[in-house]
Amino acid sequence: MTRLARAARLTQFAHGGGGACKIPPGELERVVTGLTGGGDDALVLGGDDGDDAAVLRIAGDRAVVSTADFFTPVVDDPYDWGRIAAADALSDVYAVGGVPAMALNLLGWPRDALPEDLAREVLRGGRDAAALAGCTIAGGHSIDDPEPKYGLAVTGFADLDRLLRLDAGAPGVPLSLTKPLGLGVLNARHKATGEVFAEAVGTMAALNADASLAALERGARCATDVSGFGLLGHLYKLARASGVTAVVDAGAVPYLDGARAAVRDGFVPGGTRRNLAWVSPHTEFRRIAEEERLLLADAQTSGGLLVAGEVPGAPVIGELTGRGRSLLRVR
Repeated sequence: MTRLARAARLTQFAHGGGGACKIPPGELERVVTGLTGGGDDALVLGGDDGDDAAVLRIAGDRAVVSTADFFTPVVDDPYDWGRIAAADALSDVYAVGGVPAMALNLLGWPRDALPEDLAREVLRGGRDAAALAGCTIAGGHSIDDPEPKYGLAVTGFADLDRLLRLDAGAPGVPLSLTKPLGLGVLNARHKATGEVFAEAVGTMAALNADASLAALERGARCATDVSGFGLLGHLYKLARASGVTAVVDAGAVPYLDGARAAVRDGFVPGGTRRNLAWVSPHTEFRRIAEEERLLLADAQTSGGLLVAGEVPGAPVIGELTGRGRSLLRVR
């Protein structure tokens, strides 16, 4: 952790953190239903299914990809927070099979409470993450805000015949997960205690570029990224959009070291509990303990891709089947 970060714990300025501070999924859907899309035939993705990014046809088989993502601090180190927030925003482009090209900073900063040097470190982390993606940061927008927030508005490009969509899942296809779970509960523990989890930081800062390319090269056409609504929440949206049932083998799901201990010790974000409450009416849990259910619904920040298909190096955690009584089954 940097000297600046030790002087001011960024997570103490936030009421929540990362994906866990999202508006609850059920509430969000009620607010935005019918307000997106607008009947534009050129809009390929970005309607009521809640795709990870909007995709607009521009010419021939080419499309522009657009997304925005920002959140409150998940770690105290400002440079790491910048890297994580940028990686999370860029992930939305990778989740639909696109390649990011340009981004704009989105910054809220408590000018009277935190020094500008910390804000510069956040922006430097975002710049370095974007540079790894080959994405240029071209300015942005900032406001004076009592609660620090950072993220990116990202523009990219995609081939229309190589998109990854929520509604393209089919029965008989395996499900792969490219990053382990547990980020939400470990971030909650970090916020409460100051304990640093290097593996979690590295996981959140890692780009999903290689996973997206590998999925496309293996012929995948259906995917999403796992962020604030948790594995089960994002899988529920995928199954609903595709008209299938998703089956999860709980024993095959990977977790970060310390995640189970964090749950047992009570470090569970409110967003994780809200996610579980949202998906539970649509899920058959077969002898799955409460601790496991919370981890499967844990609100992730800059999590991995959930791909309908096999991705080299990523564990297969379940499969899609024909539509059953419930959209999700966990066994």
